[in-house]
Amino acid sequence: MHVRDLAGEAFAGMLACPVRTALTTLGTVLGITTLVVTLGVAATAGNQIVGRFDELTATSVTVDVPEHDPPLVAWDAVEQVTRLRGVTSAVALAESEAAANVAVRANRLVDPTRAAGRTLTVLAATSGLPETVRGRMVQGRFFDQGHVDRGERVVVLGEQAARMLGVTRIDRAPAVFIGEQPYTVIGVLGEPRRERALAAAVMVPSSLGPRFGLRHVTRVLVATGLGAAELIARQAPAALSPGNEHLLLVGSPATPARARDAVAGDVEALFLVLGLVSLVVGAVGIANVTLVTVMERTAEIGLRRALGAARRHIAAQFLLESTLVGLTGGVIGAALGVVAIVAVSAVQRWTPVLDVRLALAAPGAGAAVGLLAGLYPALRAARMEPVDALR
Repeated sequence: MHVRDLAGEAFAGMLACPVRTALTTLGTVLGITTLVVTLGVAATAGNQIVGRFDELTATSVTVDVPEHDPPLVAWDAVEQVTRLRGVTSAVALAESEAAANVAVRANRLVDPTRAAGRTLTVLAATSGLPETVRGRMVQGRFFDQGHVDRGERVVVLGEQAARMLGVTRIDRAPAVFIGEQPYTVIGVLGEPRRERALAAAVMVPSSLGPRFGLRHVTRVLVATGLGAAELIARQAPAALSPGNEHLLLVGSPATPARARDAVAGDVEALFLVLGLVSLVVGAVGIANVTLVTVMERTAEIGLRRALGAARRHIAAQFLLESTLVGLTGGVIGAALGVVAIVAVSAVQRWTPVLDVRLALAAPGAGAAVGLLAGLYPALRAARMEPVDALR
């Protein structure tokens, strides 16, 4: 049988039952569309994950200050860090184990129906804390240098600490009692994206730190612009403590490349599995319909064999039919997949990311699926004996 005749017979077999062929092609269309969409969405989501890692991980530097006499870092040394190019904000913190469990009460009244006191962490900080830890003031304001200079007894509560103490409004200047001394609550800090433990803490100005044993700076947090973290990690110690920079412990910003690539790879692998499952479902559909077609065309196969068609001619005809069905589904599925990716990205306001090679290879993948799905039905058709088929 000539190749041209084989192609003609295959097309005639496809067009003999257009509805059945369309339904068979639909399985491949769905499989290829799902594969293209899942891989494209995975790549797009991976790109968003990379952006999240860049925003959070690569824009922060932590400097730990060990105990030393005299102190290695002064409270006003933070101003030197903020002058460095690439630094957006910085804050100095004073923490200690003794101040990690301090009794804090909302009032002096003894109410047996509710807990008036809690054990919370008290820490001293400079005024740039909200910006540095990527938090926001849900109520009131954060203390500034004026509060420090005047030595005012003010505090800022973390949002969780405020709920625990029952402080819901600060417009009437409520007070909390730390020990026997009242402190005016001037603000509530929402849960920060960095240093989440601050949500359950009580923050006081550096001028009040000595009352709780928080005399010296123990940590400095620095927020940088994107891409400047590594440089600031080298420059910050010298800016904080000139001549003693080798004594400071710098938490080098973790390079997010390996972690983000791993996460993006996991997402792509998950979507790939889902796409392949859909593709397998489409292949099973093609195999099932092709097998039904073989059974319905038993008389035709017997007649062809009686007229001289060899087994290979019958097998080649059904293989080519299933391959054409898969190829058609691959072309349509690739087009629908690209449109779907662009539509999803537009709705989510993402930047669509799609490997052009995937869209170009999708028709070939559909043809391969059709070819593999048609192997068994084609072999079964080729094994029919003319007498049995005609009978």
